Amino acid sequence: MSNKADSIPSGLPFVFRARDVIGLGFSRHRIQTWLRRGEIERVGRGIYRVSRAPHTEWESLAAVATMVPDGILCLLTALRIHEIGTQSPGEVWMAIDRKAWVPDTSPWRVRFVRWSGRTLRYGVETQDVQGVTIRITSPARTIVDCFRYRHKIGLDVALEALEDGLRDRKTTVTALTRAADACRARTVVRPYLESLAR
Repeated sequence: MSNKADSIPSGLPFVFRARDVIGLGFSRHRIQTWLRRGEIERVGRGIYRVSRAPHTEWESLAAVATMVPDGILCLLTALRIHEIGTQSPGEVWMAIDRKAWVPDTSPWRVRFVRWSGRTLRYGVETQDVQGVTIRITSPARTIVDCFRYRHKIGLDVALEALEDGLRDRKTTVTALTRAADACRARTVVRPYLESLAR
């Protein structure tokens, strides 16, 4: 019979690292106890999940966000989270600082893009996914980024995101214009905004 004091604390995210356990005032040795009991499972290098946690399609996002806490979910992944368009990416899209090292995110497939300065800060929000705080680009910023990366993801994806985002009121022309200005992409985005206004 397990000691209640050794039980998994309620404040622990469903996907976590050793530092999360230490941050709650517990010894990292508790992880081995929980693993032995089957209360948690190892899902990646230094990443664990609570066994009783429900499996969801967002689990990989929570795990990657835990592995790369300074990363920002963006582009196709952000479209999926914001429910804009019809994209269902097979990899996680994440932005990191231009000078940051690329972390090992196995077993998850992650596609990194590099940003710096204002583009690394503008239009970044936080959300909760399975108890993990993730950083993600806002709907307007995400759509603008789709135009910025249209050669990698396709202009059709960017156009669909723009039309869906405005139609479903996930964003506004004003928010898109501000995001385009902040990311120095106004000349790219403006013609498409103007064509929708005709």
